[in-house]
Amino acid sequence: MSDSLERLYQAVIAAKDLDPQVSRTARLFQRGPDKMAKKLAEEAIEVVIDAVNGKTDAVIRESADLLYNLTVLWAAAGVRPEDVWREMDQREHLLGIAEKMPKSPVKVPPSRMARRPIVALEGRALRKRH
Repeated sequence: MSDSLERLYQAVIAAKDLDPQVSRTARLFQRGPDKMAKKLAEEAIEVVIDAVNGKTDAVIRESADLLYNLTVLWAAAGVRPEDVWREMDQREHLLGIAEKMPKSPVKVPPSRMARRPIVALEGRALRKRH
């Protein structure tokens, strides 16, 4: 997948200075980061709505739009896909692939520095128990 996103990123970079009349990417760059962020948020909301409504095909289509708009925003912010992959790799080493970095700094004992196994999570099994 990272190869596909790298190709998409390169296509975005190549298109950013094209004529905005014919290039959606150039139009987004012309309108600036506020418009890019708005489009990204709209696509994320569409993915969520389609997922909640069980529309798998729509989730796939909207996810592709979401990744495109994320890539445009990365390019505008000077973020390269490999920067994101490096961050993901660092998190995997610290917490495991299924973990999100906590908001406050994490102190990881040296014994935990070894790579944790990949954990598959099922959404329904994650309900909080009171």
